[in-house]
Amino acid sequence: MESTAASILTRAVEMDKKEQYTLALVLYQEGLQILLDSMKDLKDPTKKEHFHSKANQYFKRAEDVKTMIKKKKEEGKYREQMRIEAGSVGHGYNSLFGRFLDATVTHVRIEDPYIRAYHQCLNLVRLCELAVQKCSSLSKVSLITTQDPEDGNNQRKRLEELRQSLASRLVTLEFEFSDTLHDRQISLSNGWVIKIGRGLDYFKPPEGKFILGACDLDLRPCLETTIDIFHKSHLEKSF
Repeated sequence: MESTAASILTRAVEMDKKEQYTLALVLYQEGLQILLDSMKDLKDPTKKEHFHSKANQYFKRAEDVKTMIKKKKEEGKYREQMRIEAGSVGHGYNSLFGRFLDATVTHVRIEDPYIRAYHQCLNLVRLCELAVQKCSSLSKVSLITTQDPEDGNNQRKRLEELRQSLASRLVTLEFEFSDTLHDRQISLSNGWVIKIGRGLDYFKPPEGKFILGACDLDLRPCLETTIDIFHKSHLEKSF
């Protein structure tokens, strides 16, 4: 448990230095909980005092980060940017932005011109699965995309099937087609906006049907893309 806590807290510091503060905060909290749990069984008073001192340092930094995030959100100045390198792994939807999906989210709005092909619609299903699991108050998902000029009927059938599935969870899916849509972003009713350069389709195709990454996107190599995350308090009122 001690080595696990050390690994998580080390990564928290790395994310902190990269100014990916929301991820750093999640890691600080997770690492601290494991560290505190491991301290309960310690018998060595010197070691226990050492870990207690370390825990206090990390806790103070976590509180500072939390305060800073809150202040910048209120000022409309909070922003995180990151780059996903080509071929890198560990960037599934939950890892990338799952920390923003919580009980305060009632509406998820997706703007992505390429929710057309089978695998792209499947990416949308994966996002909806994540939202349903993490957002206990979710009531609506909205999608704006472009219509597939070659296979529009199947595109619509897939979206209609997803609509029916979400309805069984008391979540409404609304979708519309736009001929001019270019931007790609996910807007959450709690004010968070996630802009992904490639939209939801930033993964390389799996090289087989029965290999690691075929199902779990965290294990699938990515295409190079950029992520821009920011908070707009006025979004909470417009949803």
